[in-house]
Amino acid sequence: MVKEITTEELQKKLENGESLHLIDVRENEEVAEGIIPGAVHIPMGEIPQKMDQLDTDKEYIFICRSGRRSENVCFFLEDHGYQARNMVGGMLEWNGEVKR
Repeated sequence: MVKEITTEELQKKLENGESLHLIDVRENEEVAEGIIPGAVHIPMGEIPQKMDQLDTDKEYIFICRSGRRSENVCFFLEDHGYQARNMVGGMLEWNGEVKR
């Protein structure tokens, strides 16, 4: 089972100034509608080619529209030795700040 974080938990961590590694795996047109400030955009399909840019010592929080794609990315990366956490509910449930 993949580790999870709720949108509320993530918002609190950001408000507390915690240093987090957020990766948004949505497609370009979805991200154009708004992304959590500080998140890095890597579309889901590019994750396998960009894994070498990630550090196995860091935990990454993955974000998508509803939480399904990011969950799949978490399963994939955990199988390759990475620390991944899925933001459940995705951007559909995100009430925090977004930048466009």
